[in-house]
Amino acid sequence: QVQLAESGGDSVQTGGSLRLACVVSGYRLSRYWAGWFRQAPGKEREGVAMIYIGLGETDYADAVKGRFTVSQDSAQNTLALEMNNLKPEDTAMYYCAAGRHGGHWTRRATWDYWGQGTQVTVSS
Repeated sequence: QVQLAESGGDSVQTGGSLRLACVVSGYRLSRYWAGWFRQAPGKEREGVAMIYIGLGETDYADAVKGRFTVSQDSAQNTLALEMNNLKPEDTAMYYCAAGRHGGHWTRRATWDYWGQGTQVTVSS
């Protein structure tokens, strides 16, 4: 059974930083893609970052490029998202995802497994 559990969400002020973590069980991250998504109230879930250690590949949504960094610890089987220079528009529930089965990584339907989410709130 695949399980993902996010942590690290908090309330910060504009310009602040947070580090989100996702612990994964039942699935070897090092062999497959993994990603981070976010969903703000009233909006669709959107892809934020993607990583595939096996190919040394990462990708980011334009809105977070240069501010967010995705990483993976193969030994611990965890995924992380370092977020710097946070803005109010980054406020959302953040989810980690695994089990990409085709299609562009930014699409929610591309992924099979999801965590429950962790809330990030950025105040101005």
